[in-house]
Amino acid sequence: MSRFHEYQVVGRKLPSTKEPQPKLYRMRVFAPNQVVAKSRFWYFLKKLRKVKKAAGEIVSVNEIHEKRPEQIKNFGIWIRYDSRSGTHNMYKEYRGMSRAEAVETCYQDMAARHRARFSSIQIIRVAEVKSADVRRQYIRQLLDNKLAFPLPHRVQRQEKSRRALFIAKRPSTFY
Repeated sequence: MSRFHEYQVVGRKLPSTKEPQPKLYRMRVFAPNQVVAKSRFWYFLKKLRKVKKAAGEIVSVNEIHEKRPEQIKNFGIWIRYDSRSGTHNMYKEYRGMSRAEAVETCYQDMAARHRARFSSIQIIRVAEVKSADVRRQYIRQLLDNKLAFPLPHRVQRQEKSRRALFIAKRPSTFY
């Protein structure tokens, strides 16, 4: 289970006599829960349009679920983050079972490599990338059909009838 969920938040400016039918704004937000999703929605809407929480309302908040959660996919994530020296744009690729899992991996990666906090990272776009269009070598190396990992030092299990509860020597893990 991923720490982050993908939410679709729809909000608008409060209706007034000047504008009785204000424009609706829809945004896909990655957040741990609905409260944080609504907060991020207002944060981004304040930057993009002249609408703030006090003069607006949330129309709906829906969680978006993955269509194929059992299949591994490649994801490209476009982000913008504030570092100690300035604001940077970045494109990163991750493999995961869902968009939310890829975004969680991105947040962990950004925290590890760039010391970027959740509040300083803005996810611009998340897209599924076909295997032929993968740009990064560290993801491309995992796309080989004949990829295999060695299984060193396995303990050979004896059949149940011949197995002893305690034995005098350590198990041999070489084969």
